[in-house]
Amino acid sequence: MPDDPIPAATDAEGFLPRDAPPPWGTETFEARMLRLLRKARQLPDLPGVYLMKDAAGVVLYVGKASRLPDRVASYFVPSADLGPHKRPMLDVVHDFEHLACETEWEALLTENRLIKDIHPRFNVRLTDDKTFPYLVVTQREDFPRVFVTRNPAGMRDDGTVAPEMKGAKVYGPFASAGALREAVAVLQRVFRFRTCRLDIVAGDERNKRFRPCLLYAINQCTAPCADKIGREEYRADVDRFARFVESKRSQMLRELREEMERASARLDFEQAAAIRDRMRAVERLDERADRRDGWQPEAENLVLEPEKALRSLQRTLELEEPVRCMECIDIAHLGGDETVGSKVCFIDGRPFKSEYRRYRIKTVAGGNDDYASIREVVSRRYLEAASGAELFPDVIIIDGGPGQLNAALEAFAALGATPPMVISLAKKEELIFVQHRPEPIRLGRDNPGLRLCQAIRDEAHRFAQHYHHVLRRKRTLGEE
Repeated sequence: MPDDPIPAATDAEGFLPRDAPPPWGTETFEARMLRLLRKARQLPDLPGVYLMKDAAGVVLYVGKASRLPDRVASYFVPSADLGPHKRPMLDVVHDFEHLACETEWEALLTENRLIKDIHPRFNVRLTDDKTFPYLVVTQREDFPRVFVTRNPAGMRDDGTVAPEMKGAKVYGPFASAGALREAVAVLQRVFRFRTCRLDIVAGDERNKRFRPCLLYAINQCTAPCADKIGREEYRADVDRFARFVESKRSQMLRELREEMERASARLDFEQAAAIRDRMRAVERLDERADRRDGWQPEAENLVLEPEKALRSLQRTLELEEPVRCMECIDIAHLGGDETVGSKVCFIDGRPFKSEYRRYRIKTVAGGNDDYASIREVVSRRYLEAASGAELFPDVIIIDGGPGQLNAALEAFAALGATPPMVISLAKKEELIFVQHRPEPIRLGRDNPGLRLCQAIRDEAHRFAQHYHHVLRRKRTLGEE
């Protein structure tokens, strides 16, 4: 039997949205599942994120999909087996929304951010403050080590960077911490790198009297702690491991496959299964974000040497004075709803969160005009600086391309002000557009100045998205 009806949500003028579902309680369970199944099959054939919602519009569950129609439709087919955690969701789900993404990794990271912001009741993972795991290969130690971390920036509680993270090679984020740790254990048998936290100094006489751990005894570490290997020979092994992670792993997988087939031929199925699991762990090294994805999670784009990055940016922008204060503006909305702006501030290459600001867009009808929204945020943020009551930042970054940059410059012109430097940073190609320059600047992806701009841009995006989701949650829950 249908549940008691709940009136459908209407817009400000009292009209139902064009694709509004029937009021809650006017359908049987079977009719509701059929309606949602038909809607799911009409979704674009793209990767993306879907948000299951109840009759009041509250998000119940956030999920990701490599192909939206297939994944979302799987919830509503009669034979769906969702397990004990998700099965009760079907009793209350009334509609869903989707966010199309360009890559599976963008969908994965968007799902992660949404779950942390919204905390849906049926999501049982990613609701804590954990981030994705990263693989780190240190570079400035005499004997580099390999380890897995969820803090790829190496930031400590006092705001300083852990010494071992300076100049380190950081790979990731990876999809699964368990698979990554298993892969590291498998590869340690081949490359015999150390994973301990010992501070090993080459040439230290104490090394000769040090007793190595069991990894040396089982041939999984060359024991530089006990002076069993020279510095150059050890670094060569670690360099080979780093190249292996960065390149294809076809040779190792071929050898593991042959070993598995030999174990199977002699009926040693337990050994064959163990080798199969190792192969899967090595294959899952590819399940990580890549710069070619065009997506930077908030912790991925690291700036471990801000002084170097600031000097590089000063040269790139041809500024006479050193760069110390940088701010970035971003706009966030979903189809024009709950449009917000953010402003983040970095001092000497580090976040200065007491100067972060967020703006609810007030003057843009419909909320779907990024240029007008940028003009509003710029006008509100820099009104006092234009009047001489405060200083402009050394560099102002606008998230976007030349259109967004021109919108900001129009706002400054209306204020009668000329900041020292205004640039915009376009995603995908990561081109820097500079005020009064006809051509953008293209820098190498490892350029420290570019990486600093990317880090600030990504932080502004995160801060704007967080505020956007807060407002959406308040609207759906009827909170003030």
